Amino acid sequence: MLYLVATPIGNLGDFSPRAIEALSSVDTIYCEDTRHSAILLGHFNIKKPTRSLHTHNERERTEEVVEALKAGRDVAYISDAGMPGVSDPGAMLVEACQKEGLAHTVIPGASAAVIAAVLSGLPAQPFSFFGFLPREAKPRREMLDAIALIRHQVILYESPHRVQATLKDLLERFGDGPAAVLRELTKKFETVVTGTLSELVERFSEEPKGECVICFVPGQKDEQAAPDLDALLQELLETESVKDAAAIAADRLHLPKKQVYRRALELKN
Repeated sequence: MLYLVATPIGNLGDFSPRAIEALSSVDTIYCEDTRHSAILLGHFNIKKPTRSLHTHNERERTEEVVEALKAGRDVAYISDAGMPGVSDPGAMLVEACQKEGLAHTVIPGASAAVIAAVLSGLPAQPFSFFGFLPREAKPRREMLDAIALIRHQVILYESPHRVQATLKDLLERFGDGPAAVLRELTKKFETVVTGTLSELVERFSEEPKGECVICFVPGQKDEQAAPDLDALLQELLETESVKDAAAIAADRLHLPKKQVYRRALELKN
């Protein structure tokens, strides 16, 4: 069995008895950073062999895990903090296990995205999680274009030294709307700052401490400047095919064709 085990994001009290039992029972624990994980494992007196599995060796180590599982051994994977596969390695392990028909499961626990969805004060259902925005201009613009199609809460992760810059990008792209910045979640100095994007830009003129989560509702600026996407697609679908309607709407609203096509399919169905 492969166990993907969620680890605390700040408060060791969030580590469940089930997680401790799973890590104590396996043959090997793979870690995003073995030195970082040694602190957690030592605190709970878990003495098992560890091996690294991070972004730069994920494919090689995944093959290694698959061979261990085929040989009948139990393996666990933990990232530095939070849920493996959510802005951390882990998804490749799940994909490999499903492809090979190998047993795998998740031991649930803390997740900054889910905590933030509730603590933000914004409607928590539905919400969309995008992790970290890319730093490179083109992929960053493409992700913001995808977010532009959403009209509910969006959750982003951001490092403390880039929080204000990202807030400015969101304000420029989507206009002024409700938002929240959350930091040090589950820790002693956990804070939740709410307001509009423009207010938060001013509030975070100085770099905060600790990793941050940004929650906001996009779309205000787009709605003022352009027709509603759903309304336009519904009108076009009366006379056009899904493909043609999506192409026309994407061109007219300057939105990504793939995302508009998916939305057109949803409306058609």
